[in-house]
Amino acid sequence: MKLFHTTLLTLFFSISLGYAQKHTNKALSEIDSKQHFYGDIAQSIWEYAEMGYLEEKSSALLQKTLKDEGFTIKTGIAGIPTAFIAEYNNGGPVIGILGEYDALPGLSQEAVPEKKSRGEKAGHACGHHLFGTASAATAIAVRNWLKENKVKGTIRFYGCPAEEGGSGKVYMVREGAFDDVDAVIHWHPSSVNAANAGAALANKSAKFRFYGVSAHAAAAPEKGRSALDAVEAMNYMVNMMREHVPSDSRIHYVITSGGKAPNVVPDFAEVYYYARHAKRDVVIDIFDRMVKAAEGAALGTGTTMEYEMIGGTHELLPNLTLQKLMYDNLVSVGGYTYTTEEKAFAEKIGKTLGIENVDYDAPHSIVPYQETGTPGGSTDVGDVSFAVPTVGMGAATWVPETPAHSWQAVAAGGMSIGKKGMMVAAKTMTLTAIDLFSSSETLKKAKKEFLEKRVPDFKYIPMLDERDPALDYRK
Repeated sequence: MKLFHTTLLTLFFSISLGYAQKHTNKALSEIDSKQHFYGDIAQSIWEYAEMGYLEEKSSALLQKTLKDEGFTIKTGIAGIPTAFIAEYNNGGPVIGILGEYDALPGLSQEAVPEKKSRGEKAGHACGHHLFGTASAATAIAVRNWLKENKVKGTIRFYGCPAEEGGSGKVYMVREGAFDDVDAVIHWHPSSVNAANAGAALANKSAKFRFYGVSAHAAAAPEKGRSALDAVEAMNYMVNMMREHVPSDSRIHYVITSGGKAPNVVPDFAEVYYYARHAKRDVVIDIFDRMVKAAEGAALGTGTTMEYEMIGGTHELLPNLTLQKLMYDNLVSVGGYTYTTEEKAFAEKIGKTLGIENVDYDAPHSIVPYQETGTPGGSTDVGDVSFAVPTVGMGAATWVPETPAHSWQAVAAGGMSIGKKGMMVAAKTMTLTAIDLFSSSETLKKAKKEFLEKRVPDFKYIPMLDERDPALDYRK
């Protein structure tokens, strides 16, 4: 009798596994069959190359794509015109998919392996045109899987603007847009395929504005008070401060306005600062000291100062329960191989990066799993990860060893290499979402880990305080 029950149980699980495999394979086949469709959407957004909070056409295209597939659309989330939520609500657990679509200023580039500007103001040097498109493809495939298999579940696409410095998701978290979500899935373009535990630096950024008095720089310099002197004095003090902050801190700035003519004492100047560290408390301390430096610079130059918070994000809170699941799915999906034409493109890109031998294995291999990550940049996904269990991955959309925020990343993202990597991400996220809808135990385990790591007395305090979205920070 015991043998009979064991055999029956084995047969049951075999049938169930075969059924599940058949239907997930159908979801992946659906994505593959629409490869050119999604490639065209990504290409359109690549060509729009709209900067943060200005992504009107990019947001509208993704909204239309999802609406045409039966999603309900809510726009103007958190007071941001280009932020939206697209939802298919069938009860059950709520799984969120993050999508980004903003470009970076000053990185316009043709989809060719030599530096050649398109003559535009911005370029997709971080691959967000691929990010938003693959996430939309995921949401659509999962919605169809839920509907066809009569599974209770709600899939929700978050249209997230201004990740590059504008902290769009922070406002969405602050408004409670993620309060009822069970798990969030995201990805990011990269030069490798990986689904390791992520890490990111907390970040606080602001524009410091100084106001002085104009005068003729030669005939009456004593009557002037230079706002540019104040900016330079602040920069000098902050640069000296680098010796007296934790060595793994990051501080960067650009002078965004410094006067119009050398013979006119500038009555206005502005400098745009970022402060970063793996712990947000350290970032807050560094930023407060930067404000003191700005106040001292104004006092010493006879000018006045004000500053405007632009961005601010938490570090990333990893969830290993979800991460291992996503890694297994990435391994299942696998990477892709370069065509002869793509190898020629990659070889030329490699030479511009000083790479003698391009690693052609990288696009079709998976980086071994790791439970810890080394933080480099910052992302407003960090704030989402403190609101709900969150998991992410990277897909090889750039030539191996290509750094983000480079013209080489723009070039690869505008041709077939970027689009192939995008499909790897879409399929991996789709399998991960289906797994979560299929296993309430996994969601429970992820939530338990999330609450333990976040600590019981955690209170979310945005790094941006109470300011409204900085909708004009790229204008």
